Amino acid sequence: MDDDLDAMTIESLREEVRRLRAGIRAHRDSSLHALCWHHPQLWDLLPEPTPAEIAVPEWPAFMRGCVRYRQSLDRQRPDAPRVDVEAE
Repeated sequence: MDDDLDAMTIESLREEVRRLRAGIRAHRDSSLHALCWHHPQLWDLLPEPTPAEIAVPEWPAFMRGCVRYRQSLDRQRPDAPRVDVEAE
């Protein structure tokens, strides 16, 4: 899957690392409701295409996942500021 790396020069590998780090930082630095959105731009950093079809949970299961994600933020980042901002 990553055979393309074998043909890259050191400089090409460095450029690739910089590009991937920039994408990871953009995702990491997202905040508020942007944490919950679909992020195909992150997946598009990979050389292979993103599958056209994705599976989406039904609403009840999806909302339970949102609650679990928010609970994980409370555990992992209890010091993060809390704000009362609605999604647009």
